[in-house]
Amino acid sequence: MSDVNAVIVQPLKQFVKDSVHLVKKCTKPDRKEFTRIAWATGVGFLIMGAPPRFVGFFVKLIHIPINNILMT
Repeated sequence: MSDVNAVIVQPLKQFVKDSVHLVKKCTKPDRKEFTRIAWATGVGFLIMGAPPRFVGFFVKLIHIPINNILMT
């Protein structure tokens, strides 16, 4: 039982403790900042998935090979 405690329970407790500390330490966006982020995300989704759907396709078509070239 002590092996299970040392291997599973203790790291899990430490992870939860660190996660709670991180969430409490981070600054949360206010309402104005949240709405700006939400609008920007929504506009991005609309542009990438626009009815002529080719905008997102061409962006991916261009950026995926460039990304692969840069990563190699």
